[in-house]
Amino acid sequence: MRKTTATPADVARHVSGIPAQSGRGDSVSLAEAVPPAPHAGGAGAEADPESVIAGAGPVGRSGERPTVRLRDAGPDEQPRYAPEWLELREPADAAARSMELLDPLRIRLANMPGRSGLAIHDLGCGTGSMGRWLAPRLDGAQHWILHDRDPYLLHFAAVASPRAAADGSRVTVETRRGDVARLTPDALLGASLVTASALLDVLTREEVETLAAACAGAGCPALLTLSVAGRVELSAPDPLDDEIAAAFNDHQRRGGLLGPDAVTVACEAFADQGATVKVHPSAWQLGPENVGLTAQWLRGWVGAAVEERPELAERAEPYLAARLAACAAGELRATVHHSDLLALARPTGGAG
Repeated sequence: MRKTTATPADVARHVSGIPAQSGRGDSVSLAEAVPPAPHAGGAGAEADPESVIAGAGPVGRSGERPTVRLRDAGPDEQPRYAPEWLELREPADAAARSMELLDPLRIRLANMPGRSGLAIHDLGCGTGSMGRWLAPRLDGAQHWILHDRDPYLLHFAAVASPRAAADGSRVTVETRRGDVARLTPDALLGASLVTASALLDVLTREEVETLAAACAGAGCPALLTLSVAGRVELSAPDPLDDEIAAAFNDHQRRGGLLGPDAVTVACEAFADQGATVKVHPSAWQLGPENVGLTAQWLRGWVGAAVEERPELAERAEPYLAARLAACAAGELRATVHHSDLLALARPTGGAG
């Protein structure tokens, strides 16, 4: 590991173009600047146009799931989400997240007892896109606690984090490496808000119930965005669309993970803890301006479906080729449905 001191701008240039954020506190010293882990399609390498970036779909050994790993893993485990994939999807994520859930969230945060700045826990933070989207939309001083198992992603998230809130107040960050599926109310002591993006669908029912109980115990709301809804709409519908979607959804449920059932289970879990729950759609709307993301998503979507149902392979190959050709020509449009969830737990009096 190379020891150095770097500004956010220096390191952000090194990590696949993830933008450094301007604002107060821009000259942050880093004890360790960690270069990206080597993997196919990494920064500075010529990416195979037919490869799938980790996170977009099946990669590596047959049967290995390219999702964020929340549980104990062996020393040879591959990173679940490549920084390139998270960077590629960040603009579509930002455009999709529900603005309608922000007003009730702001009202709750403004009325939390003992509030003196916000302590925000971002679970499975990846490269920090949730913080870059949300911090500038909330007033007041904020301290973000970024949780992820991948030290590389934590590093990216820290150096590219925003420095100012909507009203110019200071935003600071810290990182915690660990298993976000084992949160307890003690771990969230003093939390004002829990956030996560594209996380619920890679949890089990038990883990979602644990998360809901932890938020209820801490008396803090949770904003959980971009959970897959299991529905896809493509321009020029094809008879194979529904079969691919169904197989993909089954792939998402492997190993007891919730996949497209995540939001329904989370609504029940938070409601059982006495929280008020609001859900709003947050679909990706992909068109000619998203060719790179759409192509990667298509490869991952079809690849996961075929991995789940190998009998689809013969028909899926020409299907994917035709869809990719339409994508490259700027003729393909895709709506990939997600849902955002806001759970407003009853305040305990100790939050904030």
